[in-house]
Amino acid sequence: MVPAEPMRPGTDRPSDRFARYLDNAEQTRPSAVRELGLASVSVWQNLVERRRNRADVDSKPVPATILFTDLVGFSTWALRAGDDQVLDLLGQVNAASAGVIRRRGGQVVKTLGDGTMAVFVDAGQAIEAAYECGEAVAAITVGGHRPALRAGLHTGSPRAVGDDYLGIDVNIAARVCDGAGAGEVFASDTTIAVVDTGRYVIRKRRFRAKGVPKELLVYRVLPRYDEDGERVPAAVRG
Repeated sequence: MVPAEPMRPGTDRPSDRFARYLDNAEQTRPSAVRELGLASVSVWQNLVERRRNRADVDSKPVPATILFTDLVGFSTWALRAGDDQVLDLLGQVNAASAGVIRRRGGQVVKTLGDGTMAVFVDAGQAIEAAYECGEAVAAITVGGHRPALRAGLHTGSPRAVGDDYLGIDVNIAARVCDGAGAGEVFASDTTIAVVDTGRYVIRKRRFRAKGVPKELLVYRVLPRYDEDGERVPAAVRG
């Protein structure tokens, strides 16, 4: 991703259009989900997008930690599942993720197919939200399928454009998410630099992605637990 481009150029999967449709349908036409099948989603989404697409010429950089999540293996499962199960799963995942993000002080920017984009003022809260989203989603079961979430974080200064965020920092966060596996939380070096690292086990990962600075370092972030199995609080170091 590059400055002023959409969130994840070249990755507008059918599931992406589908979940964006879900979000808009809930706000503009509650019965749309029941009335339209998967084959009609893109048509309805195009109509909604044309109505909502406005030229926001004023934008400003906003210091923030950007979180991307998505479901690993969702597209393969969705091809076998029926429309009702896909709708059910995405609805539960989006609701669970949004609840965690708000509780941790974040703002849901948009749903992106089988995932979410959110922004946080506090990078530590963003990491906590990433893990808690994964735990909440792992507790969901639809048609015998248990989804697995992955997450990526990057701290920078994306440009606020209306209710959206654009720019290279958004691109980096999305690419960091793409590099993670099921149940993993990856974070860039700019995020690691502003959190209490005593709370986490941090492991460097090999990372290369198009549109991302070559010098960027990416780490897998794991919670650190004490002898009683409790998460290590922020005041404990080492």
